[in-house]
Amino acid sequence: MPDHHEERTRLLPAPLPQAPLDDVQRLACLRLIRSENVGPVTFRELINHFGGAEAALAALPDLSRRGGRRQSIRVCPRDVAEAELDAARAIGAHPLFTIEPGYPPALAAVDAPPPLLYVKGDTRQLARPMLAIVGARNGSAAGQKIARQFASHIGAAGFVIASGLARGIDAAAHEAALATGTVAVIAGGLDTIYPPENAKLQEVIAERGCVIGENPPGFMPRGKDFPRRNRIISGVSLGVLVVEAARRSGTLTTARMAGEQGREVFAIPGHPLDPRAEGTNMLLKSGATLVTEPDDVLSALAPLLRETPSPFHAPSPEPTLPAAPIQSGVADGDRETVYAALGPAPIDIDELGRATGLPVRAIQIALVELALAGRIERHGHQLVSRR
Repeated sequence: MPDHHEERTRLLPAPLPQAPLDDVQRLACLRLIRSENVGPVTFRELINHFGGAEAALAALPDLSRRGGRRQSIRVCPRDVAEAELDAARAIGAHPLFTIEPGYPPALAAVDAPPPLLYVKGDTRQLARPMLAIVGARNGSAAGQKIARQFASHIGAAGFVIASGLARGIDAAAHEAALATGTVAVIAGGLDTIYPPENAKLQEVIAERGCVIGENPPGFMPRGKDFPRRNRIISGVSLGVLVVEAARRSGTLTTARMAGEQGREVFAIPGHPLDPRAEGTNMLLKSGATLVTEPDDVLSALAPLLRETPSPFHAPSPEPTLPAAPIQSGVADGDRETVYAALGPAPIDIDELGRATGLPVRAIQIALVELALAGRIERHGHQLVSRR
């Protein structure tokens, strides 16, 4: 598991500039996110290019055509986005974008953070340092007791406890941290309840803590949405503590994503004959930090508190590339040179620059156009491949 400062800073690009958004800008951001072929990386690049979502929206058709798209790109209609925002207001939630203050600072610093979170509850908790505590849905009585002990002690030390509102370990950690601060990350819309037995807990967290998720109201989670939820759990946190986990489990997915995001990964050892300890013991053999008491976690996280980015440090967004220059920023031949250098295997942008001899700026613009045309995939960590 990566635990060096150099590795951590290599994986965490600078967050987007932040400034308060008005209703018009918020609507434009949502329309941009919901438009065709605009994923997290492309959203970030478009905001950096144009300095705002309204200008980026206006440029989408032309950018996609230059990237080689023959049909018109689908831009999210205004009324569709307005209906989504109305639905959020109806359930007491509101959108929070990467480019406005209040977005979780640790999550904003990861590669390709979710451009939008829906939030409900005490959003001040999102600005505080967090520790994720995750584990088995069928957690043992002893495991749940340990989760409560760690959550209450670490919460009392000033950390918000984040988890996924699942049965077992997650629920125990949330319950123990209600008094000091807890954030529940869910896979569906904020008005969906999963699992059903945690309905009351979700309601209490929305009142005393904060519930967040990247999907719109009414969205019913699918299997593939839970790993996406897990990357947010690890992303909002400085570290992830695994209490119990089977050898194949969503908990280990969270731990893997934490390692990829440069987070500290902690694990509590378990009995070798308990299947719920196979995953934690495997993490320990792979380099996770062994902990047996809450102070072990606090000691390891103390230096990271000085590295946590401030949620309000960034200046107001400024256009980094006006509309006119981006339209002539890359020649057709250069764009096709970039595309020709790509294959099915993801490659990072630095290597793409070496292979093509083109300036990084031209490559970035070409990749935005190709992404909007649906010809490439962005994988995060500056990796890109042909679609």
